[in-house]
Amino acid sequence: MKTTLSVAIATYNDGQFINKCLDSVSGIADEIVVYNAKSSDDTVAKLKKYSKVKIITGPNHPIFHINKQIAIDACKSDWILQLDADEVASPELKNEILKTIVNTEFNGFWIKRKNYFLGKFLSKGGVYPDPTIRLYRRGFGKLPCKDVHEQAEVKGPVSTLTHDLLHFADKSFSRYLLRNDR
Repeated sequence: MKTTLSVAIATYNDGQFINKCLDSVSGIADEIVVYNAKSSDDTVAKLKKYSKVKIITGPNHPIFHINKQIAIDACKSDWILQLDADEVASPELKNEILKTIVNTEFNGFWIKRKNYFLGKFLSKGGVYPDPTIRLYRRGFGKLPCKDVHEQAEVKGPVSTLTHDLLHFADKSFSRYLLRNDR
């Protein structure tokens, strides 16, 4: 029996990012579940161009992780990869995920994240490897939904993947300042 993978994403006015994110996982995902918090930009139009995307629409909750958890809860595959719209799975990470989920005793995995800032990936100053739990068996991982920088909680053993998730949040200094102020 084939091991299946769902990708869970929450969006809110992420039209500028979503294509790169979806393109990076469309080859490995059996389904992509997106909770869209009533975006007013072109996010939904872009989502509809992907055949594997299931769109759930609802309000933008005050704690954005509630939006993410709704997408996670709607996933049907054996494994869930939770991404933000401004993240891209590197080709090496995709291959590692596919090989790992087929036969492992672990229920979840930390993934190192490379943050892109002003034209390059950061590697110093405590910004890398920026580990985050983003891959887990369905039913074993859950977001606490209490604040914006929380980690998923996974029942059972957790390990770490080798390859990176690429994070493109701050393409300009003005966007960085906007996110920092928030």
